[in-house]
Amino acid sequence: MLEEQNDNLPQADGQKETEVSTTNAENTVIVEEILEETTAAVAKESSNDKAMEEIENSNAEESEDDSVSDKHTIAMLEYDSMTMEALVEELEKLVVNEKVMAIKEHVEEIRKSFMAQYHNALDEKREEFAEQNEGETTGFEYHSPLKNKFDQLFDEYRSKKNKHFNQLQNNLKNNFEVRNQIIEDLKNLIDSNDDSIGDMFKKMNEIKDRWNNAGAIPKDKYNIVWNNYHFHVERFYDLIHLDKEARDQDFKNNLEQKQQIILRAKDLLAEPDVLKAFRELQLLHRVWKEEIGPVDREQREVVWNEFSEITKQMHDKREALNEKAREKENENLAKKHEIIAQINALSSEEVSGHKGWQNQMNKMEALRESFFKAGKVPTEVNEETWAQFKNAVRDFNKAKNAFYKDIKHDQQTNLDKKNALVEKAKSLKDSDDFKATTPIMKQIQEDWKKIGHVPRKYSDAVWKEFKGACNAYFDRLNQVRNEENKEEVEAFENKKNFLEEFKSFDLVGDHKTDLDAIKASIEQWKSFGRVPFSKRHIEGKFNKILDVLFEKLSLSKKDTELMKFDNRLEHLSENEDSRALEKEAFFLRKKIDEVQGEIFQLENNIQFITSSSKGENPFIKEVNKTIDRHKEDLKLWKEKLSRLNQL
Repeated sequence: MLEEQNDNLPQADGQKETEVSTTNAENTVIVEEILEETTAAVAKESSNDKAMEEIENSNAEESEDDSVSDKHTIAMLEYDSMTMEALVEELEKLVVNEKVMAIKEHVEEIRKSFMAQYHNALDEKREEFAEQNEGETTGFEYHSPLKNKFDQLFDEYRSKKNKHFNQLQNNLKNNFEVRNQIIEDLKNLIDSNDDSIGDMFKKMNEIKDRWNNAGAIPKDKYNIVWNNYHFHVERFYDLIHLDKEARDQDFKNNLEQKQQIILRAKDLLAEPDVLKAFRELQLLHRVWKEEIGPVDREQREVVWNEFSEITKQMHDKREALNEKAREKENENLAKKHEIIAQINALSSEEVSGHKGWQNQMNKMEALRESFFKAGKVPTEVNEETWAQFKNAVRDFNKAKNAFYKDIKHDQQTNLDKKNALVEKAKSLKDSDDFKATTPIMKQIQEDWKKIGHVPRKYSDAVWKEFKGACNAYFDRLNQVRNEENKEEVEAFENKKNFLEEFKSFDLVGDHKTDLDAIKASIEQWKSFGRVPFSKRHIEGKFNKILDVLFEKLSLSKKDTELMKFDNRLEHLSENEDSRALEKEAFFLRKKIDEVQGEIFQLENNIQFITSSSKGENPFIKEVNKTIDRHKEDLKLWKEKLSRLNQL
């Protein structure tokens, strides 16, 4: 009544406007608060729904096939950063040792990574083929033993999966029909009015036993069937209100079990391994749904909401972990974009000469390897990133192939020149005019050395043909010389007689006197002159006696080697054996390269060992000694080459 009277009192216009304005503002604030609360509630409910849906779907999948749960114990490796060889090795290990449904996700990730790398290699080989065949790809073939092995393993995996799936489907279909029949029996029990409470409880326990032993059903039917079953179980307990004591005891037992699950779920929130905790939470949900019956109606929503809230918190923790993984994928994406940019920059550089392009290709290979090792990128940009990488590599290969196309033209010209020399050498190899022909043949060899590279596929064949013609001529020359030179025969007889006497050479004990005597014997040996080609073995016998004498004389290894080498050089020079001298020079250069390589490798190794060890290391001392020996050997080989070059 008072409110009605106040409403009828006259008010000033300004006061009315002020009160209306204040009321509208207050209403606006209230509406905004309601909207915020509603939005928050919807978001929370949506988050809960998402968490529950994910768990239910996972449980449905694992309920359908228990072997799926084994996937959680198999590590998901960084397949995007593994080589094709490593991927095939990992695939073989999984297919041979693990259950087929437990490795489904692993195999798919391996397949995507392998095929991406394989198609990239295939595209590069196709482009190389096209460059070599004026843009044509007809007839292109690429055979990869690694791809064949991958296909065999993947086919084996698919065969196992199909066999397993067919067996599983038959069982799932039968189990689904059995569970539907059990639900129908439960509904009939609830609708029946003939049985006593005791008989109904007995039949209900039989139904529970049948249900627990009914087996897995299709995952798309899992939640519907289980929810239907639980609905009618709750109907049964709501109906059996007459035997309240028995029903309440059952409710109490179920409540205690669900509260224990809630306590365990709370403990899982503190588990540092979030993925492990989430998997256990999934199992708790499965136990909640499949093994524990209903609770009192007043407690049903309370315990479920509490369990759902814990599930939501766990889901949020896992989402945070997934967000970190996404951040890592974005970091990998940035790395790959940087690598692609470096490849593009590499393609734009001005390069001249084969050595320069070899260096560029080494850089390219390092960038390619870095790209493969950079790791996984977000799925939605994976194909786009691969496409950018392949385009960058394609542009690099175009620039490289353009250079080598010009090189091939020069190499073909060189091949024509060498073929001409081969024909000239073949036309002279049977000549008997040695005096006139020998200088020409030597000049042909010199001209050969001045010609550059030829196409690799012809290199060995043209060299073999040229070498055969030259050897045929010079072998005939040496043979004729040996047959005709009586002086060489006489020299051999003199050396043979001298050798018999030299075998009994005795040292007097004075180093200088003995050394001078040996040098005099060497000079006398040289004075006999050249022996026939077929009798050159006598030089080796003489050198063996020298080795024994030098050893007794305790002459240094370097002096001994150089004295014997000088003797050998003079022998080759007297015989005018240019081919033997060339072979000797090649041998010396090869030994120098080998020793230098050994020294370089040992020095690298010792740097690595020194950086990772503390204090004195006996092994390092031994390596240093080896390096010193190699350096002494290197000086000796270089000195020999120097003396040969002077000759």
